[in-house]
Amino acid sequence: MFFKLCFKSVSLLATIGLLSPTAYASVHDNKRDEFVDVATLIPTALFDIRYFGNNNFVGAPVDGYKAPKCLLHKTAAKGLQQAHKQAQQAGYNLKIFDCYRPQRAVDHFVRWVNDKADTKTKPEYYPNLAKDQLLGGYIAAKSGHSRGSTIDLTLTDSQGKELNMGSLFDMFDTISNTDNSRITQNQKTNRYLLKNIMMAAGFAPYSMEWWHFTYKPQAYPDTYFDFVVQ
Repeated sequence: MFFKLCFKSVSLLATIGLLSPTAYASVHDNKRDEFVDVATLIPTALFDIRYFGNNNFVGAPVDGYKAPKCLLHKTAAKGLQQAHKQAQQAGYNLKIFDCYRPQRAVDHFVRWVNDKADTKTKPEYYPNLAKDQLLGGYIAAKSGHSRGSTIDLTLTDSQGKELNMGSLFDMFDTISNTDNSRITQNQKTNRYLLKNIMMAAGFAPYSMEWWHFTYKPQAYPDTYFDFVVQ
């Protein structure tokens, strides 16, 4: 009973904005055992967990990533297992860039955006935007990834070569929109191949980012977890 009362109090504080996303997440981090290391379910998928290393828009390892693992809530992980099977049956493989993302990683992104002196990744990741334009549409103070049911990924051929999707993962530009008019027909076909595989497995697409999908229904649609990926 005491726990239930505390939980309701924390939820109320978060709702009215008196509790930070990170503090709110910490109350729920006892749910960690509901998250699965996806590599244990689909070991033949390819994993390129970008925020563990330097190959990302920040240009450095991101807070909260202590291992190059893809963690997802078990319901989303099961859905991804189905998507992987469908991709393999069609002669393709999944290549995964990011899964569960701790709130502290999102906080790191926001700090990076506010550091106007650090523009070393601009040519590759946001060539057509000023850094302060990234807040809101591309980088927000909360991320659906922190809820444990969202994944960023692409398709490869049977040899592990990524299909041409028309833009890099995490390219902050309208060309990353799934239906952007600047991409070729082949690139659009590849995007829709990924989209259809993921939707058939229960994942909803995000029109601004061809690589971004969320399993529905989400296990924790209003929670932002902050436990470390390790």
